[in-house]
Amino acid sequence: MAIEQDEIEKIAELARIRIPQQEIGELTQRITAILGMVDQLQAADTDGVEPMANPLDATQKLRADEVTESNHREAFQAIAPAVENGLYLVPKVID
Repeated sequence: MAIEQDEIEKIAELARIRIPQQEIGELTQRITAILGMVDQLQAADTDGVEPMANPLDATQKLRADEVTESNHREAFQAIAPAVENGLYLVPKVID
């Protein structure tokens, strides 16, 4: 798939990206090369290939679901400006 310079200019304008005029030609060639590589990848036959989450077939070690920190709620609420029924009170900001 090829891309033209006018398309690059339009995309840059829509994305609000300033590309110097002398760099548009090189950028067009680079994007065309990238799109060519994508076309090559899409042409590969992947029938019968299962999707992988990781190319190394690694699995993540899981830890036990245990509480590792003590409850500091009372200490935090003791230094709060306003608390009521275990909840922090904050000024109303929306009417």
